[in-house]
Amino acid sequence: MYKALASSSSLLRSGLRFSSPLSRTLAPVPRSLSFSRSSSFFSSSRLRSPSSWRVACDPRSPISLRAGIRSSAAAIQRFERRMATIATENPFKDILTSLPKPGGGEYGKYYSLPALNDPRIDKLPYSIRILLESAIRNCDNFQVAKEDIEKIIDWENSAPKLVEIPFKPARVLLQDFTGVPAVVDLACMRDAMNKLGSDSNKINPLVPVDLVIDHSVQVDLARSENAVQTNMELEFQRNKERFSFLKWGSTAFRNMLVVPPGSGIVHQVNLEYLGRVVFNTDGILYPDSVVGTDSHTTMIDGLGVAGWGVGGIEAEATMLGQPMSMVLPGVVGFKLSGKLRNGVTATDLVLTVTQMLRKHGVVGKFVEFYGEGMGKLSLADRATIANMSPEYGATMGFFPVDHVTLQYLKLTGRSDETVSMIESYLRANKLFIDYNEPQKEAIYSSYLELDLADVVPCVSGPKRPHDRVPLKEMKKDWHSCLDSKVGFKGFAVPKESQEKVVKFDFHGQSAELKHGSVVIAAITSCTNTSNPSVMLGAGLVAKKACELGLEVKPWVKTSLAPGSGVVTKYLLKSGLQNYLNQQGFNIVGYGCTTCIGNSGDLDESVAAAISENDIVAAAVLSGNRNFEGRVHPLTRANYLASPPLVVAYALAGTVDIDFENEPIGIGRDGKSVFFKDIWPSTEEIAEVVQSSVLPDMFKSTYQAITAGNPMWNQLSVPATTLYSWDPKSTYIHEPPYFKNMTMMPPGPHGVKNAYCLLNFGDSITTDHISPAGSIHKDSPAAKYLMERGVDRKDFNSYGSRRGNDEIMARGTFANIRLVNKLLKGEVGPKTIHIPTGDKLYVFDAAMRYKAEGHDTVVLAGAEYGSGSSRDWAAKGPMLLGVKAVIAKSFERIHRSNLVGMGIIPLCFKPGEDADSLGLTGNERYTIDLPSNMNEIRPGQDIIVATDTGKSFTCTLSFDTEVELAYFNHGGILPFVIRNLINSQH
Repeated sequence: MYKALASSSSLLRSGLRFSSPLSRTLAPVPRSLSFSRSSSFFSSSRLRSPSSWRVACDPRSPISLRAGIRSSAAAIQRFERRMATIATENPFKDILTSLPKPGGGEYGKYYSLPALNDPRIDKLPYSIRILLESAIRNCDNFQVAKEDIEKIIDWENSAPKLVEIPFKPARVLLQDFTGVPAVVDLACMRDAMNKLGSDSNKINPLVPVDLVIDHSVQVDLARSENAVQTNMELEFQRNKERFSFLKWGSTAFRNMLVVPPGSGIVHQVNLEYLGRVVFNTDGILYPDSVVGTDSHTTMIDGLGVAGWGVGGIEAEATMLGQPMSMVLPGVVGFKLSGKLRNGVTATDLVLTVTQMLRKHGVVGKFVEFYGEGMGKLSLADRATIANMSPEYGATMGFFPVDHVTLQYLKLTGRSDETVSMIESYLRANKLFIDYNEPQKEAIYSSYLELDLADVVPCVSGPKRPHDRVPLKEMKKDWHSCLDSKVGFKGFAVPKESQEKVVKFDFHGQSAELKHGSVVIAAITSCTNTSNPSVMLGAGLVAKKACELGLEVKPWVKTSLAPGSGVVTKYLLKSGLQNYLNQQGFNIVGYGCTTCIGNSGDLDESVAAAISENDIVAAAVLSGNRNFEGRVHPLTRANYLASPPLVVAYALAGTVDIDFENEPIGIGRDGKSVFFKDIWPSTEEIAEVVQSSVLPDMFKSTYQAITAGNPMWNQLSVPATTLYSWDPKSTYIHEPPYFKNMTMMPPGPHGVKNAYCLLNFGDSITTDHISPAGSIHKDSPAAKYLMERGVDRKDFNSYGSRRGNDEIMARGTFANIRLVNKLLKGEVGPKTIHIPTGDKLYVFDAAMRYKAEGHDTVVLAGAEYGSGSSRDWAAKGPMLLGVKAVIAKSFERIHRSNLVGMGIIPLCFKPGEDADSLGLTGNERYTIDLPSNMNEIRPGQDIIVATDTGKSFTCTLSFDTEVELAYFNHGGILPFVIRNLINSQH
């Protein structure tokens, strides 16, 4: 009985008390109670009234069943027997249907949506049908109740009400930056289970977990045929300890696949190899779905697999069998028509779509693409659009499976039988869209439409992905940025300084830089390196430039980081890699590189020329993020562009150019070479794709992917299930999350007389909050490392040290571009210690507050926590002692992560913010939360009082009852541990 109860996320609702020899711990009322009033349990005189029962079971209601249930031991025993009975079988077992094979026999059985005979299902968006199938298949009236299925079927009416539903993804996807702390947490949870006298082997992934090591390679060496080998050797030298730890995890935990370094970028590997589209597990067929600890997990949506990014904290709970609690999303229908014009790339399309969707407002929603234009988009083009869902703010950018999907599955080496099974299942279960048949248009929450012929070549920048600039307006926009005040579109360079030319010596060669000079040109990132058309297009630009005698200046740091070994194979077969090499775009490694800040150092002469002369230098990259300080500390202007445009801007050497009217350079014949002279036609690219991208390339690449490489295979790891923590390690450290943990949840906490640690404006991203990039030589993290004998050259990046909480806490809010209003205009990773007025590093100020026994809060503007889904953007503030964040609005994943770490998210009321309320950050803040969990509701109003006498009302940004329960337990991980221990009793 307790096993069934404790596994339910609905156990969070703190309505029942369970007693065990180990503990008395609050657990929630199972949602399933509300559907069966006829059970003997409901005959209790105290609970007989149907109307009063409805109030008690309302998940939004503060009224608890605790008193009624405690009053009768007999009632509890009847309740246990009833719950044990209804947990044994799926109430939808009658719609379990056989899927026949064409030649006889069956593929397996599936939960049939058509068998429900509900006309509302035909109107549902395809993305919602996937949620519905999952709910039906997992319905046990504990974790998933029949009422949840009804909410999803009635999506058209229930979604606007922001109802809560559970979702159990089929698998979890990790990359190494976020995967290391996840495995650290799992190892630490095993220790906690052990210390509490329970079975540590309970901590094991219950769904398939795929971890791809792709975030650690840096561009230390570029423009060299030896770059791949050299960069990998340096990657292993820096990360040997982390890699050994991950290799230990792959053996210590069941159901975990680790893809070794040097294999490719996680999302391309997911697209080309890991994505199942349809699972067949123990004879049961069901749609593939995935949550990942990288926000660009959404790339898999282009394959018709429902997937999105979550925080590492949520991913860990999913691994351990907890259903995700989510608000049933609205779905924006995005209709595509026409086809792209000649010379326009998928990157131009995605930047256009991103701008449109940001303007429309899609945060927390699904976007589903449909229309006759879909047939003109390759799978790779769809994946490019799906990839940038975080940049346009949606949870998913979903493309239902159609014939294009099936063709891609065959191209990438999936067997004919597998593809046949996928098509048969999806057609049978109304999850396949056939554009050759008349279409019934689904009902959507709102609608957008784009004629693909309207898309024009463009870039985005200089500081945000959604600030799109048409190519023909680039020069004008650049000069506007130089003139404008410092901001997302401004650098405030005085007029008299805008034409400044800095001459310097580059290894004996005369060189010069100006504002807008390109110093980094990187073909990088999951967004584009999976797309053969833009990758081969870049090769064609390089080829034409070589033939005309153009050459990239040697002080431009050029690099090419393919998303998988397949890219290398087709670039070599086409003969285009040779031309890319001639332009300096040698392959540097297989990973994210420049897009996540692993761009490596600039040449010392270039770095000195920039920093000593205050040059606004530029980076052009085929990435998805260009937030300030992310790509490289010395490139203040960062533009996202297609791979062919990256090569074009590298050749031009500047972003201060009008490609339509100004020459890129002078050819070997002495004549001007223009953009149109090196730009390939759509037909040229299609021909090369057709002849160079072959199925055998995918098969041979992925047959060898888990075999590893010599450096990986030489790592030796202990065959133990508990990890032996090394107290001297600066990479892997046992975190303090479960220190002094008991079986009794700590309960809700308010905030009393807290100081403001930081006061922010709008658009503070996880790049600002979370430790990322290189470790600055004067930072608290650097001091910590040097005290432990680590040389500066061995600091490595923050991302590589995510397994060490001591370093990550010191790197929280350590971004050099941090704008904190307490510093009155000064930019940098410091703050004011209010009681003394001392200016300190944020970490040092936080530690002083903790030593003095003071809580702290953070004030912020709109879109707080936008950007990559980084769990350390929540773990770090928690370790610094931050108890609450008060903001105008939060990014979806980050808000959830704050809750998961026990931090209170509060929203100012519409039209209000810190400035309008006259808050300076010098006040002390008291947030008076009820001490009784049953008096707290999602979205309720909370009064925040200050010591100046000013008070204001905020909205408590707990979205679901489940999140309230995580808060009650001090976070999601302590909740999971208590639940698992209770399940044994």
